[in-house]
Amino acid sequence: MSRTAPELHYLEIAELAPLLRAGDISPLALTRHMLARIDALDSRLHAYARVTADEALAAAAQAEADIAAGRYRGPLHGVPVAVKDLFWTRGTVTACGTTVLADFVPDEDATVVRRLREAGAVILGKLQMTEGAFATPHPDLAAPLNPWGADHWTGASSSGSGVATAAGLCFAALGTDTGGSIRFPAAANGLSGLKPGWGRVSRHGVFPLAPTLDHVGPMARSVRDVALMYQAIAGPDPLDPTSLDDAPRAAGHSGLAGLRVGIDAAWNARGSDAEVLAGCARLREALVAGGAEIVELELPESWPIAGAWELLCGVQTAVAHAATYPARAADYGPALARLIEVGRAAGAMDYHRAQLAALDFGGRLERALAGVDLLLAPVQPFAAPTHARLGELAQSPELNQRLIQFTAPLNISGSPSLALPCGSTAAGLPVGCQLIARKGGEATLLAAGAALQAVTHWHRAHPPL
Repeated sequence: MSRTAPELHYLEIAELAPLLRAGDISPLALTRHMLARIDALDSRLHAYARVTADEALAAAAQAEADIAAGRYRGPLHGVPVAVKDLFWTRGTVTACGTTVLADFVPDEDATVVRRLREAGAVILGKLQMTEGAFATPHPDLAAPLNPWGADHWTGASSSGSGVATAAGLCFAALGTDTGGSIRFPAAANGLSGLKPGWGRVSRHGVFPLAPTLDHVGPMARSVRDVALMYQAIAGPDPLDPTSLDDAPRAAGHSGLAGLRVGIDAAWNARGSDAEVLAGCARLREALVAGGAEIVELELPESWPIAGAWELLCGVQTAVAHAATYPARAADYGPALARLIEVGRAAGAMDYHRAQLAALDFGGRLERALAGVDLLLAPVQPFAAPTHARLGELAQSPELNQRLIQFTAPLNISGSPSLALPCGSTAAGLPVGCQLIARKGGEATLLAAGAALQAVTHWHRAHPPL
């Protein structure tokens, strides 16, 4: 099978892997192609914090030799990917979107980075992100630009992961999600992204924003590719005692037929604009056409718990940055500094009340989902917001709370969620929805998402670069 060079970077991993295994595509030539594309486009897109070209070429040469010798490791072997710049990478700066960590060079890999390397993946570099994985970029650092439209949001905080994957600057990327930061950039960039259940993927070697809310997961151009990345990184880790050692449930369905999908129409519609709801409707139609059954249900009230997210996150962020804040407060951007101050000012009783509300919400959500396989909901209530619109959100606590109303509660509950594209706005910008499962339901999410993408085309759209 032959491919012209401009087509290579948009292949799915599931398409690319058999070509690499058969020797029809060279890992070294492919890596050179991707580095050349980064060199040509990333000065405009700013997706990468740093490109590790020499290391990538060495890993690609090793992959090529191993595959040729019959030592094939699996579908990621020889595939160029990238990781968000809060994952430790041995010998390479891990700055976490900050200036205070600009000189931090870990002496070991994060567990997920090590597992990618063991799977034979070629790591192209570290992807840019918002400061400390919170809301906005550090004012002194170049922010990634949305390849679909530079005036539009890239999603926070795994913004570089979303931009690089959508623009064909890597085949998949790792991100983190504390309040929506895998699902937001997936929706903004027309990608698929999995926030696994809390504890399914090790957090060892991942700089924290809020450990009880942080989730590590993959982003890619298809759910099939997301599944391949997830299989490589998931599982218990003795270096992370909070990682789960119980096996996730097997998928109850191999396709869409017989799948029970819950929808709370009122929950989805609260503050959502027409283009977001139209995207959910398109996904619903595709589910029904594939044989899924739609079940109307009532979800627990999530608005108060979305409002509690900042307190829960702020306290934990203040602890995570205690070594450098307030000692180096002048080196922090205003958004992250404000969040840390929220945490430092919080009272113990208020924090505990928020924890109790979180436990209550998580239990109620699990019960509400007991009669269905999955839940369909928006990722965010605003379709493809512009930077000007985001400026308005930043000035209004209520609007900011609304932005995270569909995502942050699932970080608080620890529930797995899969974002996937469901069409575009009238202006041609991507729209995303999410499927949500009970704890342990990652396999059902991935099976359903792959089945949807086998009969729809939204994930095959690419930005006009």
